Amino acid sequence: MATGSLRASAVLTAFFGFTLPLMPVQAVLLRVSERSARRFPHWYHRQVCRILGITLNVEGEVARGVPVLLVSNHTSWLDIPVLSALAPVSFVAKQEVGGWPFVSALARLQRSVFVDRTRRLATGEATSEIMARLGTGDTIVLFAEGTSSDGNRVLPFRSSLFGAVTGDLALPSPRAVVQTVAVVYTHIHGIPITRAERPRLGWYGNMEMTSHAWGVLKSGPITATIKIGPPVPLSDYADRKDLALRSERLVRRAVHGILRGRPNDPDLIPVEPGGESRRKKLASTRARSEKWT
Repeated sequence: MATGSLRASAVLTAFFGFTLPLMPVQAVLLRVSERSARRFPHWYHRQVCRILGITLNVEGEVARGVPVLLVSNHTSWLDIPVLSALAPVSFVAKQEVGGWPFVSALARLQRSVFVDRTRRLATGEATSEIMARLGTGDTIVLFAEGTSSDGNRVLPFRSSLFGAVTGDLALPSPRAVVQTVAVVYTHIHGIPITRAERPRLGWYGNMEMTSHAWGVLKSGPITATIKIGPPVPLSDYADRKDLALRSERLVRRAVHGILRGRPNDPDLIPVEPGGESRRKKLASTRARSEKWT
């Protein structure tokens, strides 16, 4: 226990010592260089992953030179530095994140888009901003479950969230693409994490962030296994429901493949929630405490 607390203290000291001096740098870049303001957080989060002791095992890559909607599952606050280390990205976050101490400052510096889903006009404004950002070639991350899970499953994707991002699928650019990404935390100290242990890393339900982060930092070095799907033109999807369902299936298959040690097995077809089960799970995600999205 003492060793774990010592590690967590050292990691936090290094994190704040590294982060605080760089926040004004990014603030200046946002004013003087849009290109640098996109790329600097990517470099920053790669260093943060090193500080936190996160090793990334990545299959695939995020498309370059085109607007990308990156659709991901969501397990933990760790997803933010992990996904940001893959490419220059911005996140779609719920409006409440904009009021969280310190976290809100980091989110704004990374050009996150805040969506107030309780106000239709505000959602429309956020959609316009996201479409404009995609139109300029940004990569936007959407946590499509609308909440976070324990890491052992993928919850049904909420098509309403895709509506907030894509509107009526009017293309922000004819080159815009969608890519799925599956993030699974697979090892601690190089030892495979069991199904029973994996929820230790998940930040879900009503977990308080500070105590959860302290426990994760005490655990030791973590390996994140990530599978990025190939780019699919946004124009290939009939509507937001089609986009949500097809993305969900790809992410669920990738997550289950990683969990079972069969990441590229074409015969692995995970069980999908049925109609009634899907409705109940979607209702439960609305009722529970939501995290980033």
